[in-house]
Amino acid sequence: MTAPAMVAEFDEVAGWTAEAVEQLGRRHAIPATCRGSASPAALAWLAEACELSPGMTLLDVGAGAGGPAAWAAERFGVRPILLEPMPAAGRAAARLFGLPVIAGDGRRIPLRTGSADAAWCLGMLCTVRDKAAVLREIHRVLRPGASLGLLVVVARGRRTLPAPDGNHFPTQPELRTLLAGAGFELVEQAGRPGRAPLSWSRRAEQVAAVVATRHRADPAYALAAHQGERFTHLFASGQISVRLIHAVSRTSTRARMEER
Repeated sequence: MTAPAMVAEFDEVAGWTAEAVEQLGRRHAIPATCRGSASPAALAWLAEACELSPGMTLLDVGAGAGGPAAWAAERFGVRPILLEPMPAAGRAAARLFGLPVIAGDGRRIPLRTGSADAAWCLGMLCTVRDKAAVLREIHRVLRPGASLGLLVVVARGRRTLPAPDGNHFPTQPELRTLLAGAGFELVEQAGRPGRAPLSWSRRAEQVAAVVATRHRADPAYALAAHQGERFTHLFASGQISVRLIHAVSRTSTRARMEER
């Protein structure tokens, strides 16, 4: 069962965000729906690492309200497919960007084996317990040699502050083991790049202000805000950090045997 705070953070707030964007204008859509962690610099690092190019099919697992996928489509000409379990978030992505959205989570992806040219998963992996199942399923739908981009919140040492509800942070060694076990080769990784430009942050903050004005009294707003406060304290204390990961899908033993 999904924690109520997770539903508030990733579903109800997504719907409110879409309404606020429609009030303020389309220029606010991508900054507001990237939810802070996916800054332009982080997206650019992942897109360049994965060598995105026009016409590629990009699977976005846990796509939220669609901001990162829309950014990649605008700047690199990819054809995104969004996978998102939260209905209001999926509706927001379709409403704001007209992108194709599949309702579902990463443990069962309703796509053919080897049908995606690249995939990314931004800020979602720490919200699932069975990370191995998600990574194996992403590996299945990627063509051999295709790239996976991850933005992952990882644990650093022993945590003394409570984690936000529904979050299960892997350590970096655990993440390397998970990737290898799912059939990925870790190519490179980096810390979170620099902060978003002021123009980007300002638009995201304007949308957040509209959402707060309209929904501050809603219990779901309070739950989502509490989640954000927990993240802020954990980052400030150095107990978690953001890692950008580029990995490639290795050809499975079975596939190599079938090719012979």
